[in-house]
Amino acid sequence: MRPDFGKTATDYSRHRQGFPDELFTILDRLGVKLDDARAVDLGTGTGSLARGMARRGATVTGVDPSSELTAEAQRLDLEWGVSTQYINMTAEKTSLESDGFDIVTSGQSWWWFDQPAALAETMRILRPGGALVICSFDWVPMPGNVVELTEKLIEKHNPEWDMGGGDGRHPEFLIDLESGGFEYVRSGHVQVDALYTKEAWRGRIRASAGVGASLSTNKVEEFDSELSDTLDTFTNSNLVPIPHAVFVAVGTKPSR
Repeated sequence: MRPDFGKTATDYSRHRQGFPDELFTILDRLGVKLDDARAVDLGTGTGSLARGMARRGATVTGVDPSSELTAEAQRLDLEWGVSTQYINMTAEKTSLESDGFDIVTSGQSWWWFDQPAALAETMRILRPGGALVICSFDWVPMPGNVVELTEKLIEKHNPEWDMGGGDGRHPEFLIDLESGGFEYVRSGHVQVDALYTKEAWRGRIRASAGVGASLSTNKVEEFDSELSDTLDTFTNSNLVPIPHAVFVAVGTKPSR
């Protein structure tokens, strides 16, 4: 499965909530300081992580191959009063200067890259002592909850989708950092509830890899209709708490 998130740029910008404040609390605890930092956000999408860093004092360049997504990012930046540079390149070949950045991030995107190539490119553009941050904000299925029901529907409509069933922790990120030559590899993890309306949850799922980014328009509509019925059967309330996990892995480029 090779998702194209540009196909779902509108839902992506409207319904994907982006990282919560807890992410930045973890980064601070892990020694990643954003104030006055030069940062690059790989696979930036609609720029939610880039905006979060910019609001906390970083100068950020967002990198994404999709011009549809970065156009949405620029629109959202104007709404938030944030200034971020965006370039339509890949994580494996950014075209950015060598040894020029304090922080490189990959938020909810690392699994889509050629990891060895992305690690090599990150090592090239980071200054000595700079940090690579790989982070995720995953919904968490539990027996009988909305997430479990939603994942079963995705699997029904898209048998090629195999990303369900996780607990939001990614030890493979730590392995990648170590194999890429990064030092002082460390991690942080916290669970949070994200509150969605039924409409917003449907939009969030349409903007996911297994639905809007990989299915045809007709199949997305069929899926969305069945998810709507499932949500109405599940609860009379229009508000649905969705358990999520924030996971962060950080590695430092050697100074020598």
